[in-house]
Order: sequence, then structure tokens, then C-alpha cells
Amino acid sequence: MYVTRPNDHLERQPISESGAASRMRHLHRLQPGKHLFHEGQDARNIYEVVSGVLRLTRVLEDGRRQVIAFGYPGDVVGFPSDGRYHTDCDVLRAAAVVVHNRSALESNKGDAALRTRLLQAALREISAMQDHFLMLGRKSASERVASFLCILSERVGTDLGQFTQFDLPMSRSDIADFLGLTTETVCRTFTQLRKSNVIALDRVHTVIVLKPRDLLAVAEGDI
Repeated sequence: MYVTRPNDHLERQPISESGAASRMRHLHRLQPGKHLFHEGQDARNIYEVVSGVLRLTRVLEDGRRQVIAFGYPGDVVGFPSDGRYHTDCDVLRAAAVVVHNRSALESNKGDAALRTRLLQAALREISAMQDHFLMLGRKSASERVASFLCILSERVGTDLGQFTQFDLPMSRSDIADFLGLTTETVCRTFTQLRKSNVIALDRVHTVIVLKPRDLLAVAEGDI
């Protein structure tokens, strides 16, 4: 998941675990803290996220970390770069993924419909990545954080009537490394949104969007 255009999540069609089983694909389960793959490994498989949340990261030589993306149900992770994974991928929330073998997909004997679906997923990822880069280059800190919350609210939020609630399985540090900000800036922006009654926080990891229009206005730079 990138911070991208509103309603981009509607293009995805997550598969259920029963649906995955009915397709005779290999369903792999992982617990929090486990790695699905590491940067530089041979990219033998591509993975569709069925449940849970994944984190894709890279670490620079000087130890600085960049969170590249988060993998939510409906996302596809593990697209190779020169035949290798170009990020680490670990589990934030207990996950289930459908494993697709690259060699089978690339052969003429592979499932043509599946190849088309994964190609569409790759094209969505490229488009979303471009939007994300534009956001990093042009939006202020408050706009980035608000945009991030808007996307999560739209994609995984639970409707509570006038409000929307969703969980944050990632830390504030993860969000900062994803949005190109400091952890202090992310925490300060959360506090500002809370004091403005745009959001409420239930402990640390649950966000309740009290004023969706105001949150979107902050994300678009209208406030």
C-alpha cells in the first residue's frame, strides 16, 4: 500500500482464504516478526496478501531505514528487480499469503488469467508508486500524515455511522520512515489532529476519524 489517489483501493479485489484454497494455490501463514523474504534473495515467488499486514523496507549502508510500502489484503508483493527481491518483507500482523511460483508464471504452461491479474497488479503498483513519490516531493508533513490516514480509513476502516475506525499495526516510527518524516513530526501531527477533533485515538494503535471531510481537507492542503 502506498499513499496514492483516493479510491485507488477499489481497484483491488482481495481473495479470501477459502477462495485461495479453491484455486489450489499454496496458502502460507506467517506470524508477526517473521520475514517473507529478504533483499537480494532470488525472487522465486510472488505473493498475494490474503490477510494480515506486511512491511517492505530497505536499509541504507549508513543504517538509515526507508519503509517502501505496507502490504494489505489485495496487494501483491515480491515483484523482482533483475531476478532478486529489492526489499526486505516482514510481518506486522499475522498474515496469510498465496504463493505463486515465478517459473510457472513465466512458462507457456502457466495460468494465463493469473498472469493477466498479476500484470494488472504490477501496473497498479507502478502508478501508485509514482503518486507516492509526488506526495513525498510536494506535500507538507501534515498533508502527508493526513493522506496516509485517509487512505487507511478508506481501505480498511470500519464504519461507525458518522465516524470511521481503523487499526494501525505499524509504529509511529514506521509511518515516519514511510512518509519521509521524523518520528517526532508524525507524533506532533497526530497530536494536532487530535486536538482539532479531526481524529481520536483509542490507546496508541486505533484511530477514529471524527471529521472525514476535515481530514481530507488537511490531506489536500485546504486547511
